[in-house]
Amino acid sequence: MKHKNAVRRSAVILSILALSVLIGFLYQFIWDRIDRSNYPREYNKFVERYSEEYGVPEYIIYSTIKVESNFNSSAESSAGAIGLMQLMPETFKYLMAEMKEDYKADLIYGPETNIRYGTYYLSKLYLKYGKWDTVFAAYNGGETNVDGWLKDKEYSSDGRTLENIPFKETEKYVAKMNRAIEVYMRLYY
Repeated sequence: MKHKNAVRRSAVILSILALSVLIGFLYQFIWDRIDRSNYPREYNKFVERYSEEYGVPEYIIYSTIKVESNFNSSAESSAGAIGLMQLMPETFKYLMAEMKEDYKADLIYGPETNIRYGTYYLSKLYLKYGKWDTVFAAYNGGETNVDGWLKDKEYSSDGRTLENIPFKETEKYVAKMNRAIEVYMRLYY
């Protein structure tokens, strides 16, 4: 009798353990699917091409698109930024001139063009600043502002790293970028 009860108890414990493991796997699978739908890799052909061409990691490009427009190619901000990577028309015009290409204002709306010039701009900022957080601050808050902050001991002790960002929106933007990068790295890289 005691032996049967012990066997029964062991079977119940093993069943509970197996069920717990199964629930854990299902939970992980469901959350992984939800994260992948919230953090997609749309436009991967363009992202891969321009990642390789300009030396910007894919997860940085995807994170920028996620944070800037949430993959809405027709997004326009109240400040006038346009497209997937939310390029300002003046920045787009400047980048086209730098690349010796004919400027056509409506090109900024095309996903491939927007990703190309947004990625080129990220690579240009990285060459200038050498730190992704500083790049993100410049992408959001502007190079002129970041250059000034880097010269100010209140914001940067070494002239390269921003310890404090005086614009709350830019500070939040850098944090959002880092969160998006963490998710993309966990899911895909």
